[in-house]
Amino acid sequence: MSAVERIGLGILSQFDPERAHGLALRGLRAGLMPLPGRVTSPRLACEVAGLRLDNPVGLAAGFDKNAEALTPLARAGFGMIEVGAVTPRPQPGNARPRLFRLPEDRAVINRFGFNNLGMEAAAHRLAQRPKDAVIGLNLGANKDSDDRAEDFARVLAHCGRHLDFATVNVSSPNTEKLRDLQGGAALSALLAGVMEARNWLERPIPVFLKIAPDLDDAGLAEIAEVAQAAGLAGIIATNTTLDRSGLRNAHRAEAGGLSGAPLFGQSTRVLARLSQLTKGQMPLIGVGGIGSAEDAYAKIRAGASMVQLYSALVYEGLSLVPRIARGLDRLLEADGFASVADAVGTGREEWL
Repeated sequence: MSAVERIGLGILSQFDPERAHGLALRGLRAGLMPLPGRVTSPRLACEVAGLRLDNPVGLAAGFDKNAEALTPLARAGFGMIEVGAVTPRPQPGNARPRLFRLPEDRAVINRFGFNNLGMEAAAHRLAQRPKDAVIGLNLGANKDSDDRAEDFARVLAHCGRHLDFATVNVSSPNTEKLRDLQGGAALSALLAGVMEARNWLERPIPVFLKIAPDLDDAGLAEIAEVAQAAGLAGIIATNTTLDRSGLRNAHRAEAGGLSGAPLFGQSTRVLARLSQLTKGQMPLIGVGGIGSAEDAYAKIRAGASMVQLYSALVYEGLSLVPRIARGLDRLLEADGFASVADAVGTGREEWL
């Protein structure tokens, strides 16, 4: 981390977390942050669900909810960028304060509630996206919708022509009863509608499903079966957790989803179990608690074809992205792997 970035993060830490997030996006759009450009190597370059990536380190949804900073993010060293979540209609989300830093725990709690400007605004910005980046959209549902399952298909149908992939997000804990859609029958019906919308696109794109880390083994088995039957491209494991075990910060009792370092073990165990359930036949994306190259490597060895991160950027800044990618390259080389794909699942048993 450069001195300039360290100072910038120190200044942002003095602001309310949501205000700091907005300022960081503005600074990114204004070109105030040094960006490395593409980060790749023969070992790092990979293909996930037909998407050709410079490296397996992606940006998770939530950082750029409204696709405001696509051009600078495309130069930040990510292998892929996921924006959103986006709902059909704009919605303000839950009341503030709704974002909390837990620095002692290297964690974040949020209860945003899918605050975003809606699919019209997202589609307008996505139409102007950089063409040399891999960009996807996290699909959401309006809180007051009469048919939340239909909302996901509507957003995909409206924005799909501008995307390289899409993610069905039924795992946020911040929209009441949204996680109920993870049940087998409800999820099957929802995914059927999304895949129909996807099949009508001029260029059908991969569709992923993002799941919660709080599912039991029976729930994971059901989701794996439904996802495979629906023809999904893969599963993203995992979203934030409701668990508060071992936290020290005074904000630990705040309602919302917990992300960051405390989620690492729980989300990696879910990832490894999914890898076992799907017999390595479905691409998995590992998310939750990644703050170093070693963390990213552990996710890959547990069964992930690639990883995504977000919360660690609050504490480490965007320079963390090339540090993780380059560190991962060194770890692959040290263990004799010629590619990311060669390492996928090689350490799965350690998490089961």
